[in-house]
Amino acid sequence: MNPNSEHESKDDFAHESEETLPWEKLRAAAEQAKLHAYAPYSQHPVGAAALTSTGRIVTGCNVENASYGITLCAECGMISELVRTSKPDIRETLIAFACVGPNPGPLLPCGRCRQLLVEHAADHMLIDTERGPTLLTDLIPFAFGPKDLPQQ
Repeated sequence: MNPNSEHESKDDFAHESEETLPWEKLRAAAEQAKLHAYAPYSQHPVGAAALTSTGRIVTGCNVENASYGITLCAECGMISELVRTSKPDIRETLIAFACVGPNPGPLLPCGRCRQLLVEHAADHMLIDTERGPTLLTDLIPFAFGPKDLPQQ
């Protein structure tokens, strides 16, 4: 169980090997999400997709704002979709994640988004990178999470 989650769902996908994960399907879903990006200021549309512990794929795209500071990264939209579309009594977690931008190849999440992913990641969540699947914990070691907050 992920020490950052209180009620992790029983899952069929958490024990998938990196070879059997649907990387092409995730990349294609991220590309589709990218088509919905609102990026009039940077001209840098981004799409993100992740496989959940129940086998669903959730997606998101970036949404820019003229004030820049409140621009939402694609990962923000994806996490919102995860939470909004999960069954209320099940805490789904993310198993594998892919992100794409306007340039060929995978796009890595920024630091803020890595922290956002930690909150919803299953143990051993994998990120699509140019070097191949990489553990989220390798991209953000010693991450702060719910386990670091006082117990209620």
